[in-house]
Amino acid sequence: MMYDLISFLSRSKNRKTVLENLDNPITPTELASKLNIQRSTISRAILELMNKKLVKCLTPKEKMGRLYQITDLGKKVLKEK
Repeated sequence: MMYDLISFLSRSKNRKTVLENLDNPITPTELASKLNIQRSTISRAILELMNKKLVKCLTPKEKMGRLYQITDLGKKVLKEK
């Protein structure tokens, strides 16, 4: 399973970049600004990473300004990469 996740991450530069920048809670808008990547691209990458349990939403009830952070599994996958 771990190698599947490593492969999943390595297939997308955006997913890897997003995951590497989620150490501290941050919104997709802030992350897009920081990385100079379109917000829609960031949001898509976050959704894909959440589906694999590599990222979690810390404020799921919020409609705007949701905060996201890397999970322990996400940290393990990055370390193995």
